[in-house]
Amino acid sequence: QVQLVESGGDLAQPGGSLRLSCAASGSTFTIDIMAWYRQAPGKQRELVASLTSDSITNYADPVKGRFTISRDDAKNTVYLQMTSLKPEDTAVYYCYAFGSGWYAALWGRGTQVTVSS
Repeated sequence: QVQLVESGGDLAQPGGSLRLSCAASGSTFTIDIMAWYRQAPGKQRELVASLTSDSITNYADPVKGRFTISRDDAKNTVYLQMTSLKPEDTAVYYCYAFGSGWYAALWGRGTQVTVSS
């Protein structure tokens, strides 16, 4: 069983930076893919970035060139480095994981990112 705990959400000014962390615990060796999703008020949850166990990354068009997903295997932690933040990046950011033999994907509880001057 795997658990996910996000951290790093905060208030940032437009053009600023934040780094989100997602710490995984438990049977992390079964994880095939981890990702960050976000959900803004009144909108559907959307994929922001993903990272496979083979280190293949994928980014949503609105964040390409500004956000970077990475991981530290020693710490079982996935990061989302966000730069050049815009007000439209304001959302609750959720960590996601899915692995071989899992019945369902796993979600963290979310961390709030607010971009405002």
